[in-house]
This record gives sequence, structure tokens and C-alpha cells, in this order.
Amino acid sequence: MAGCGGRTVVVTPRAPIPPAVMAGLRIDPGATPRDLFWGVGGEQYAPPAGAMYTLEAKDDAGFSIGFDVVDPSGREWSAKIGPEAQTEVVVSRILWGLGYHQPPVYYVPSWRVRAGTGEPALESEARFRPKLPQLERLDEIWSWADNPFSGSPELKGLLVILLMLNSTDLKDSNNSIYRLTKPWDGASTWYVVRDLGATFGETGKLFPRRNWLEGFEREPFITAIEDGRIDFGYGGLHGELLAMIGPADVLWAARQMARLTDAQWQDAFRAGNYAPHQADRSIRRVKEKIGDGLALRVDRRERED
Repeated sequence: MAGCGGRTVVVTPRAPIPPAVMAGLRIDPGATPRDLFWGVGGEQYAPPAGAMYTLEAKDDAGFSIGFDVVDPSGREWSAKIGPEAQTEVVVSRILWGLGYHQPPVYYVPSWRVRAGTGEPALESEARFRPKLPQLERLDEIWSWADNPFSGSPELKGLLVILLMLNSTDLKDSNNSIYRLTKPWDGASTWYVVRDLGATFGETGKLFPRRNWLEGFEREPFITAIEDGRIDFGYGGLHGELLAMIGPADVLWAARQMARLTDAQWQDAFRAGNYAPHQADRSIRRVKEKIGDGLALRVDRRERED
């Protein structure tokens, strides 16, 4: 265990974690690269092109405005507009490419919606997530500090990956559990990190700018290493969680990230509708961080722990 900021986090597993349990968080993606343009849902679950959506509800309480809408076929969707639309799709693709479960999400550059009998309105870019009957989101969250995967490289590596992508909001309420009517993506229950839009910008506690290339390029990844403890250039919420991360976890995460091919990186950013020069700069910065992780020295005892 490790305590930091009044919160205790589990650093090493209490007992061996069976593969069937670990599959709820992550499965090995295998040797064949996953399709990071379409993602886990493939083209079959993509929003219908040119559709007129019917508004069910609107939520403007958060950073990004959200909509619950229905397409002409009757399928329900959660749509979120604003600068997080691009980043959420890209980060979701990356995590799924590394074997972490993600619900299907898609980027839509513009779309039409009608409220009741009113005139149609044209809305700007959005992240669309289908509400699939075979993928039920439970009314409960899972905690970063203590969960079925606590202390595992897969869990701590997930935190490292989010740090590499400048996720600035590591709160438990972003963590969802899904129950599936039948196994999908190697598991019947998914432990998912959602609401991934606060990424690829700066990190901070008060209104950090997300989807901001210059800030993403400028902010450091690792600032110091001393006696097996790593200081990260992270200024976001719940930094106490980083106390669970050691050099071996960063190395593990970097090795997983290095498995993604150049084509996968490009496809992930194409899925988020990034211009080629923006994608190239973002990918270059991520690969610099991967290189920093691969360069870490890990002693035998920590590697075995």
C-alpha cells in the first residue's frame, strides 16, 4: 500500500490475479494490429451519414455540451460537442489498440438534429457513442485506488499511458463498468475509462486547455527519478494516484505503446479528423515519451515485484 494526499492506493496485488479477471480490464491485442480507424465497433456501428436525429435530452452542465438523440432507425446515441470530440475518439482508439476495453465511439464533423416539431438545427463536430442493448453500463464506478486489478502492471500501465496522453482528469467517476449480454472483446464484463476528452493539451486543476497541440508538446512527461520514485510533469486532478507508479510500470507501458504501428497511429488520428500535420506533431511527441519510458533502467528486484 502507499498513502498520498489522504488516499491509499494499492501498489502490489494482494493475490495473483487470474487471467479471467484481468480480461475485464485488458486482453492482449495479439500480433495482428487492430483497426484503429473504425475501432471496436467497426463500420457497422458507425453513425448513419446525413441522418436527421431527434433530440431526447440536452445536458450543458459539464465542460462539453451533451445530447441524447435518436437516429431514423431508432438507435439511441450519446453525442458530445466541442474540442473534446476529437481527443476522446483518438484516445479511445489508442487504448483499445493496446487491449483495454472501450465502447464504440465515432467522430462526426457536423450533424442535424430536430427537437420536437421545430426546425432542424445544424450542430458542430461531435463524439457519437451508440447505446447498444448488448452493452449495458452499470450504475456503479470502479476506483483507481482499489479494484480487482490493483497493483498489476496492466492497471498501473494504464495510468502511465494516460499520463503520456496528458489526461488531466483521473477521477473515479470517469470509470465505468459494463455488463455484456454475451462476451465481446474477450470478456463479459468491462472495466472502462470513459470521458477521455480532457487529453492532448495541458494538465491542470482549473480549466486546463485540452486538445491544444502547443501545450501538449511543451509539457514534460518525466521530470525526475530518485530512489525508484518518479516525478511526472502532471498538474491535473488526483495526482496522489501516481504514487503507485514505479519505473517498471513506465517501462511496461512504453513497451505496449511501442507495439502500435505507424499505420495504427495515423488511423487513430484520422478517426478523430485531425489534419495530417497536427497528427504528425502529436504522434512525434507521444513517441518521444515512449522513448523516455523505454530508456528507464529497472533493477531486477523491482522488475520481479
